[in-house]
Amino acid sequence: MLVRSSVLLGSLCLLAAAPAFAQLTFNEREVKSAPSKLDKADVWSFDFRFKDPRLIKVHVPGRGTRICWYMWYQVINRTGVPKDFVPIFELVTFDPPAVYLDEVLPTAEAAIRRAEDTAGVQDIKNSVLMQLTKIPPSKPAEEAYPRAVTGVAIWDGSAADAKGRDPNTKDLSDATRFSIFVRGLSNGYVVVDPPAPGLPPITRYKTLQLNFERQGERFSVDARDIKFKAPAEWIYRAANRSRTLAVDKVDKVKAPEKKEGR
Repeated sequence: MLVRSSVLLGSLCLLAAAPAFAQLTFNEREVKSAPSKLDKADVWSFDFRFKDPRLIKVHVPGRGTRICWYMWYQVINRTGVPKDFVPIFELVTFDPPAVYLDEVLPTAEAAIRRAEDTAGVQDIKNSVLMQLTKIPPSKPAEEAYPRAVTGVAIWDGSAADAKGRDPNTKDLSDATRFSIFVRGLSNGYVVVDPPAPGLPPITRYKTLQLNFERQGERFSVDARDIKFKAPAEWIYRAANRSRTLAVDKVDKVKAPEKKEGR
């Protein structure tokens, strides 16, 4: 689902601590939970494993053959007790500026499971099924392998066939820089003053920000075109008051630094 934006302004996100980060295998990374000066005493966070976003060509009923983007991930609970995970994934592009919301697309899910879990042992869940599952506690890393729960976030990117496409219409295939914001990994939140008199206070939630760059041909589905740009960051970020508003009318996000020649 796309939420179109005409302008992306400077960030009003509140920066939290830089998390511990590790690359486990090629294209698989882990972000550890990290405390923040903004955290209250009872704030907890999950550890988060992910693979760089990948692209897959799949038929979506009612939409035709589409190029969908997805991110495989695992959630690890080291709080000592079972916890709920209500995930919200937002993919924010900076050129062109737009917001794409995670969707439940059954045909894409089936194709992703065949690609990522050929043995069928991971029980990959979409964002709705993930909410129905308690994340079990894991022992410390030095004592046992974690009891990770595996999920996938999916974004409908663009039509697979460029024929008849309006050259003035931009979509996810045009993106070269983007961030994925993962909310629900923590119970942390803060309430800050409203931006103007007469408006309600703003609630900001502890959110994980992952930054990426994409190169290559715009309709390519080669996952090697997408590169993670370290570091991962825990930030406090406002939730969209409406999931259909443009980004410049809701939260203001920070674009990763753009290198010369991009």
